[in-house]
Amino acid sequence: MNSAEHGLVDDPEEARALRTRLVRELTDDVQDARVLGAMERTPRHLFVPGVSLRQAYLNHPAPIGYGQTISQPTIVGIMTEALELGGRERVLEIGTGSGYQAAILSLLAAEVFTIEVVSELAYEARARLLRLGYANVHVRAGDGYAGWPEEAPFDRVLVTAAPDEVPETLLDQLADDGILVVPAGPSAWTQRLLRYRKNGGFVSCEDLGAVRFVPMVPSD
Repeated sequence: MNSAEHGLVDDPEEARALRTRLVRELTDDVQDARVLGAMERTPRHLFVPGVSLRQAYLNHPAPIGYGQTISQPTIVGIMTEALELGGRERVLEIGTGSGYQAAILSLLAAEVFTIEVVSELAYEARARLLRLGYANVHVRAGDGYAGWPEEAPFDRVLVTAAPDEVPETLLDQLADDGILVVPAGPSAWTQRLLRYRKNGGFVSCEDLGAVRFVPMVPSD
């Protein structure tokens, strides 16, 4: 349970109503009731500083500073659902941003490890998630291409920026019977959302459709 649900943060009735309306809009694309419930419990407006309350709950991306954006809620829901979380998983997220996706994952998994290449965003997200009570999220500033080897293997890996090709490092850090979801492609016009499954050392890939994400970049 996070502090937002205890009324210890700025989550007014209007925000809750807007969240409920937004989640209803997502039901054509997202069917998992647990995912929809987690999105309805997560105060998106607290993860988009400088954006009005109503804008925070539009089904659109929003700026979060440093040239980065928070993903469209539909995409967040689709990617979260694609992970097939049961509640006991350890999840690695590449691309923390403002921490919104990690907050949702924290309600659906046992533990979340999230890496952000923009150090300022990482520090802000860590403070925000701590303040809001998401105690099972661990934030690191660093290179997503390297993953988090000392905490591997992970039951699930979610990448929220697009590499040209899926990094072998992340597949290596995926546990057996694990799932990795990643948008990949050399340009915004060729990116596909891919779901990898690892079983008995073999990896299969499923194409979930066209997407458009910012490129995944290594740290300097």
